[in-house]
Amino acid sequence: ICVLHNITLIPTCLCVQLRPPTVIGQFHTLFFGSVRMFFLGVLGFAVYGNEALHFSCDPDRRELNLFCYNQFRPITPQVFWALQMVTVLVPGAVFHLYAACKNIVQEEILKRPLYTVLYIISVLLRIILEVIAFWLQRHLFGFLVHPLFMCDASALEKTFNVTKCMVPEHFEKTIFLSAMYTFTIITIILCVAEIFEILCRRIGYLNNQ
Repeated sequence: ICVLHNITLIPTCLCVQLRPPTVIGQFHTLFFGSVRMFFLGVLGFAVYGNEALHFSCDPDRRELNLFCYNQFRPITPQVFWALQMVTVLVPGAVFHLYAACKNIVQEEILKRPLYTVLYIISVLLRIILEVIAFWLQRHLFGFLVHPLFMCDASALEKTFNVTKCMVPEHFEKTIFLSAMYTFTIITIILCVAEIFEILCRRIGYLNNQ
């Protein structure tokens, strides 16, 4: 984190690099930042990139396909997961910004009770956000992607109420959904383990004094 002051007033640049104070936290950052983003960015685009173009209904008309696709996907999975990742990063980013402003080094997080509590709060917030995202994902996408979607087209078509729509590559999407659920569960477990690690290290530091 680099804070650049106006050179006419204070010709200094304060650059502070602060890593998570725990081994699990550093692994979580690597897992979250590398594996999860790569999986979403590369494979997510391959699975969901052309979904709207291949989504077809009976009868196969463009306006009906678009109407039913918007009903099938109130929000696209890529956008949802991108928002999830950005939101989950916010508590940690706020803590690191606070640490940068206070010139807190990595070792002080375990030594100072206030910093330890604030860091644990940021981890708890990450857990809460992940749980909320898990619930929303289940509500929006479910656990399985079925090959057929029954669309209520009564607002568009007066001749019929329900039409069948074909969902492309439904099996691949089911596998991808399972993977994203797994990533969420893994990150929650890592956050819980990180809290236990920082508490154990805090107790060990107090015992050594």
